[in-house]
Amino acid sequence: MFKPGKRAGLVAARAMTATVLAACGDSSGGSGNELTLWHYEGPDSAMGVAWAAAIKEFERTHEGVTVKFEEKGFEQIQKNAQMVLNSDQAPDLMEYNKGNATAGLLSKQGLLTDLSAEVTKRGWDKLLTPSLRTTCKYDERGVMGGDTWFGVPNYAEYTMVYYNKDLFARHGIKVPTTFGELTAAMDAFVRAGVTPLSLGGKEYPAQQLLYQLALSKADSDWVRNFQTYTGDVNFHDDAWTYGATTFADWVGKGYIAKNSAGIDAESMGTAFMAGKFPIMVSGSWWYGRVQATVKDFQWDTVLWPGSDRTLGSSGNLWVVPANSPNKDLAYDFIDITMGKANQELLGNSGGIPVAADPAAITDPKSKTLIENYQTLVDRDGLAYYPDWPAPGYYDVMVSATQKLINGTASPGEALDELAGPYEENLANVGG
Repeated sequence: MFKPGKRAGLVAARAMTATVLAACGDSSGGSGNELTLWHYEGPDSAMGVAWAAAIKEFERTHEGVTVKFEEKGFEQIQKNAQMVLNSDQAPDLMEYNKGNATAGLLSKQGLLTDLSAEVTKRGWDKLLTPSLRTTCKYDERGVMGGDTWFGVPNYAEYTMVYYNKDLFARHGIKVPTTFGELTAAMDAFVRAGVTPLSLGGKEYPAQQLLYQLALSKADSDWVRNFQTYTGDVNFHDDAWTYGATTFADWVGKGYIAKNSAGIDAESMGTAFMAGKFPIMVSGSWWYGRVQATVKDFQWDTVLWPGSDRTLGSSGNLWVVPANSPNKDLAYDFIDITMGKANQELLGNSGGIPVAADPAAITDPKSKTLIENYQTLVDRDGLAYYPDWPAPGYYDVMVSATQKLINGTASPGEALDELAGPYEENLANVGG
């Protein structure tokens, strides 16, 4: 590999830092009377609503202290976090994705604050179930399920099937409750000239669908081995082969539009909310937004049919950068979001709170959302996300699924693409 001389490397590093910081917005670490907060939830999402209320409560209870909130994009933080957190431009508190490839990697690099003492002191650990704690704690390799707390979630999440009841009724198609009914419904929509699935292949949605298909043939050991390196992983086993082959088959049958390789998650969601597609397979993070936005048709959700496991976990984490100058203020803000009032607001706004009284959730759709989540927890059905195991794996997953949509790779070739970086990282962490 070419290595520039010291001066050239310094110039390049400074240029890169300037570019990244410009992309993330003009920010400072704040001062003792200001908490700098970054997150990427939309203002009409359940988390956006709850956290806006938390900001007001924080400022009410911290006289003379203001919150400098800066909304970032998911992709923006995903790609630039390492550079920003290794500078003096780090915020005091930020939302960050959980898993080995993200929070785990930053913890391994020393960029996140060890929250273990604070978690115990404030009792946050007692509010989280064992499956939720897994994504908060990392070992020295950056692998989740370790002993050290580097993040705290105040919500949970899982994926599901959203469907437009009016479009199903208009075409005389039964709302599916089994996997066979789901494929039969999609066949019927294709015959009617309607593409069944709103899907985004440019970002996370397509890879999550591929993983969901594989999960329908997997067990808990399969998930644990893949996510935490505790056993052998074969990317050409029955589960992965079924997932990739079925995904490619769905493209061929017209369930998935071939132009979806260039569609991002936002466009996928807004197309469904505009009534253009009968089905969307995505996460509970859309739930509150769909609930607030859709007024022109009736909609509902079901758990993915025919599988005990689905994508899900704790929500994204509150993390405190190691360079945060106001860590105590950050802890206080987290505490507000874990409190009873904020948890109940989140739950009644279409989110899944981790510490709310179920009796306080009065909205019918929100109650169904939370009940379905509990069903998954009770059957050990939360299988995390496919891009978590290795740094950079998100882009690998996007590339492989785009090739399946475009037809530029066979299912076997796509699985080979997934296997290489995974196996390299397994060697790096001593697997």
